[in-house]
Amino acid sequence: MQFELIILYVVAGILALGILFVFIKFFGLWFRSLLSGAPVGPGRLIGMWLRKVNLSVIVNSRIMLVKAGIPLETDVLETHALAGGNVWRVSQALVAANKANIPLPFQRAAAIDLAGRDVLEAVKLSVNPKVIDCPDPTKGKQAIDSVAKDGIQLKVKAKVTVRANIERLVGGATEETIIARVGEGIVTTIGSAESYKAVLENPDQISRRVLEKGLDAGTAFEILSIDIADIDVSENIGAKLQADQAEADRRRFQAEAEKRRAAAQAREQEMLAAVQENRAKVVLAEAEVPKAIAEAFREGHLGIMDYYRFRNIQADTEMRKNIGGESTDSGSSET
Repeated sequence: MQFELIILYVVAGILALGILFVFIKFFGLWFRSLLSGAPVGPGRLIGMWLRKVNLSVIVNSRIMLVKAGIPLETDVLETHALAGGNVWRVSQALVAANKANIPLPFQRAAAIDLAGRDVLEAVKLSVNPKVIDCPDPTKGKQAIDSVAKDGIQLKVKAKVTVRANIERLVGGATEETIIARVGEGIVTTIGSAESYKAVLENPDQISRRVLEKGLDAGTAFEILSIDIADIDVSENIGAKLQADQAEADRRRFQAEAEKRRAAAQAREQEMLAAVQENRAKVVLAEAEVPKAIAEAFREGHLGIMDYYRFRNIQADTEMRKNIGGESTDSGSSET
């Protein structure tokens, strides 16, 4: 009997310790939720604790939502927490949207949060529009370069005022898409202008034409306005391109002329070689003359007197050539 009493006392002590632990662990949260009008039962608290859910976040979020007039069941908040969502951030976004009269159901807010976007920041951005620099100076580019039809380059800086579109936050494009589209619209508008002076006179036409294109389609933002912050006149790209083209043409024509000169030189060398070849043929032909004379003597076709007359004519011709050469040289020297 004494042993059984000891076991009974031990079991009772363990039960008492368990009750004390439960009281210390959960009584404060249960009692606070009860007094706030958003009761969460002890059994549910124990269940969430066993499922390793942050009890304080769930209870505090439910109290805040109920006080703001957004009654949500504990199961909904617990499910979002188990899915890896930020329950406290979503709850704050719901309260902010409710105060700003922005329709934002919990399912959409939870989807935005699970998609990796800051739902509270999105609600704030929907209430207070944001100004985006175009282009983004943090990317290293300070202005958008565009060339009008007259060849003058303009450097433009724009400021885009946007606000978040809650309905398109899931799957909508980010700020980089807005910047890229606005930059494309600015380049197109300036490029279609006949003169850079027309752009400088009416810079607001850039804003109007860009806004007419509906650049915020498919993005998570709604473009409220596009303001041209600065326009600077840069260099004459048209003249530079023409100069580069002229230089390229000069080099091409120079290369063609060099090609023709090289061909002419090659032709000249070929003709010199042909002359030398013909002279060699003449020398060979002249070498055959004595043979032909000797053959004529043997054949009886040429007499000795004929030969002497031929030699006299040949000597006379040689003399005339020499005299003509001497007179030409003296006349040229006198001149």
